[in-house]
Amino acid sequence: MSMLQHLLVGLGDRAYPIWIGHGIFDRLGEALTAVTFPRKLAIVTNPLVARHYGEAAQRALDRSGFQVSTIVIPDGEEHKTLAGVQKILDALIEQEFDRSSGLVALGGGVIGDMVGFAAAIFLRGIPFAQVPTTLLAQVDSSIGGKTAVNHPLGKNLIGAFYQPRHVHIDVDTLSTLTAGEFAAGMAEVVKYGGICDRHFFEQLAEQREKLMRRDPAALVRMVKRSCQIKANVVEIDEKESSFRAILNFGHTFGHAVEALSGYGCYRHGEAVAIGMAFAAELSCRHGLCSSQDVVAIRELLVAFDLPVDPPAFSVKDYRQAMQRDKKVREGVLRFVLNRGIGDCVMQEVADLEEALRDILAF
Repeated sequence: MSMLQHLLVGLGDRAYPIWIGHGIFDRLGEALTAVTFPRKLAIVTNPLVARHYGEAAQRALDRSGFQVSTIVIPDGEEHKTLAGVQKILDALIEQEFDRSSGLVALGGGVIGDMVGFAAAIFLRGIPFAQVPTTLLAQVDSSIGGKTAVNHPLGKNLIGAFYQPRHVHIDVDTLSTLTAGEFAAGMAEVVKYGGICDRHFFEQLAEQREKLMRRDPAALVRMVKRSCQIKANVVEIDEKESSFRAILNFGHTFGHAVEALSGYGCYRHGEAVAIGMAFAAELSCRHGLCSSQDVVAIRELLVAFDLPVDPPAFSVKDYRQAMQRDKKVREGVLRFVLNRGIGDCVMQEVADLEEALRDILAF
């Protein structure tokens, strides 16, 4: 039983479907045919994902008559750079891809971000599809069209908004994730509950055991709700001019953790979990939530095996790292702060150094 669920990201003539299910990997060709995807395409993946799912993806696309090649690039956040994207572009040029070709991102968030950015800039834009194989990518980065690579001075500073043609999510791929990778994805799921849906937040706590043993039905329900929340936000504010920035809950401090630690030291979701715990403390400091709310957020993150305490860098280091954040306006940093649980607000934090000193207090 495939348990196939459908969602639509409603962006007018750039709207696209999300297929979510259990046992739907072999329907990838059918899904891409339905959105009139280019017949010549390249699957871009990394060595580990290629071993698990490369042949299955090739078979699914072959059966539907696609002309498929595969580009394998190195794995890891440290390769999410302009040099990494150039490897994709080099292969496309060498294989004589043109504007009537397409790309399929098969892998986690790093692959999705790099392939989306490559698709946005190759010949000024060719179609791409997302086939996310990690939980973090399934519930977050594969949806919404934010594509980017890192710069040594900051995360995701070089990129473009570029929407996929289709997103294909089979929760069966989560069976090959390590415990740490699965936990990293749960950080983004907890985020949705924390800022948008208190009932969902409470359900996550109730369903913890089923989710941790990766029960397919529980996973499909959880991923679908997460994707629906993400799609709703993207439909309101595609290019993060205002409302979409709420999805950065935990990311401002989390990105600083990643930058200071060196990309690859913390998984993105682990850094975001630390960032959410920090943001909850900051929210409490500004009177937006209770200390009990802070405890609830920390406890749910810990229940899914996520870190909540930041690495011991100086207040000055954290402040400087966060000042490079994209949400800085005229030198003042705006944070996404939870208002209780299930709601949030964007707020300027003028006393950042003082807040850092109080909250970190190593």
